[in-house]
Amino acid sequence: MKVLKRNGAEVSFDIDKIAAAITKANESVNEDERMTATQIDRIAESVEFSCVKMNRSPSVEEIQDLVEYQIMAHGAYAVV
Repeated sequence: MKVLKRNGAEVSFDIDKIAAAITKANESVNEDERMTATQIDRIAESVEFSCVKMNRSPSVEEIQDLVEYQIMAHGAYAVV
């Protein structure tokens, strides 16, 4: 699966980049508001699944929206 970057280039989807971005945001909040590593993995997997279901190359912005939605669905509002 490909991802459409802001500059118009298409690159391969990388679930590790999603998980790394969520982890970085997660580490920036108070420890008592953080998600677990399992939650982060589930969010990344859910985002990947949603992107596959699109049957096209999602944009970076669409992926960001999906990530934010999943984080909020887990109740981790401080991470968003």
